Amino acid sequence: MTDTAPTSLLLVDDEPTLREPLAEYLTGQGFGVTEAESAAAARSHLVNETPDLVLLDIMMPGEDGLSLCRHLVETRDIPVILLTARGEATDRIVGLEIGADDYVTKPFEPRELVARIRSVLRRVQKSGNAPGPEGANEDALYTFEGWTLDPLKRRLTDPEGTIISISTAEFRLLRAFCEAPKQVLDRDRLLDLVQGREAQLFDRAVDNQVSRLRRKIETDSRNPHFIQTVRGGGYRFGADVTRTAQGDL
Repeated sequence: MTDTAPTSLLLVDDEPTLREPLAEYLTGQGFGVTEAESAAAARSHLVNETPDLVLLDIMMPGEDGLSLCRHLVETRDIPVILLTARGEATDRIVGLEIGADDYVTKPFEPRELVARIRSVLRRVQKSGNAPGPEGANEDALYTFEGWTLDPLKRRLTDPEGTIISISTAEFRLLRAFCEAPKQVLDRDRLLDLVQGREAQLFDRAVDNQVSRLRRKIETDSRNPHFIQTVRGGGYRFGADVTRTAQGDL
């Protein structure tokens, strides 16, 4: 995003009666909107263009929105808001677990969608540009036992070099742990890092985020080595973490 170019949105929905008036409304709110009637059309657009945010319907013929969302999370650093039907609670949860940043349930008030778009963009911009926990150097790579967390790209890589998809909340939790290895972080402090709909969706938001993160980085999530539970205290990251400025590599 720049000061002169409008925020670009890719709106992916197979229903023209929803997609077209919504695109018109969002354009009137100052966004640059590109429409796609299918996941295939969205993929074609993404070959040459990178929108600032994707609005993605879950239920579409052919490739569904969850599959496309997973692809975006694994291969592109683009925030995603899911557009879901009222009865798709399971799909909403799956979408958040694979890395979607938020969701809006149909039918929705367009003004609410605009508010959520701006909220997600603020969170992503803050995550990518603002100083991290304890004034961390944003250029630093965090490495621990072969794993690498890149804050600039919001990318987690395992010891074999495979990119592991993580949601915004999972990224913030892992970064907080990397900034304070071997220290106990209580739930209140960690909960501050869980923003967006995840915090509202789950009664035990932090514990659920930690549980999902464990499944991605632990060899045995039931006997965690990295993210250790401290009874009555919260969590502690058990690995030694090295911070390296990317320019030094």
